[in-house]
Amino acid sequence: MTLPTQDTRVTYAAGATRGDGVVLHAESRHDGTAVVVLDSTPAHPVDAGWPDQGPDHGHLVVDGRELPLVDCVVAATDGKQLFLGHDIPVAKGTEGWSFVVAHVVDGAPPAEGSTVSVVIDEARRRSLSAGHTACHAASLALNQAMSALWKKEPRLDALGEPDFDALAISSSTITEYGSLDIYRMGKSLRRKGFLTQELDVGAVQSSTNETLASWVDSGARVAIERDGDLLTDRRYWVCTLPTGSARIPCGGTHAGSLSECTAITVALELNDDDGTPVLRMVTTAAV
Repeated sequence: MTLPTQDTRVTYAAGATRGDGVVLHAESRHDGTAVVVLDSTPAHPVDAGWPDQGPDHGHLVVDGRELPLVDCVVAATDGKQLFLGHDIPVAKGTEGWSFVVAHVVDGAPPAEGSTVSVVIDEARRRSLSAGHTACHAASLALNQAMSALWKKEPRLDALGEPDFDALAISSSTITEYGSLDIYRMGKSLRRKGFLTQELDVGAVQSSTNETLASWVDSGARVAIERDGDLLTDRRYWVCTLPTGSARIPCGGTHAGSLSECTAITVALELNDDDGTPVLRMVTTAAV
């Protein structure tokens, strides 16, 4: 049994949904599935460190037979053992470790050294890419709508606005043609200068949607810039909005422009979690 000595080369950032890869490692599991690691793949894996965008669906083609993708996750190896998802014991970039895409398939694994084809479900990829792009646009528009609610100057976002999204985010989930973001507005955020008691949810929702409508109308172009093609190389979502170019670190997949959506809208809901205000934002990308 061999284990990879370098990170997987990934092509999903360039929009690929098909590609061939050499099997570097394959192992059967007790539940009838198998883990397959390739030197190169177009399959986007879920990252346990920040699992906002889920895994691609699709299959591997091995000698004419299809092996359905049950899951696709970020894994890591020290050359002795392969660790998947939450079991990874070290941070990315740790010396002596390789970070790879683990394809979990239904069926017997292909032979190590063989070449297999990876075919991604394009409809699901398209829906998640639209949802992820809409999520970033919505977070920037929300920051702009919240900008007057700070009595101190906190860290700023990619457009120079107070970064409510980064400072308050509790969880973010990319859905098909949308996203769900949860923001906690507790003592820590108030100490940073956010005026929670002055938040008018209806006004913020209206302002956010007005900004998003103007951005969609502009047809703003989206690009993924990357430092390299390996899994751990930094990648950035770049969008040329009317108010400036936004560049945000992101390892997900994205639409090519905001014009791929007929509209992006948000719905905000303020709740209480044992005395802590919690803002729920549902973003929808209509196509």
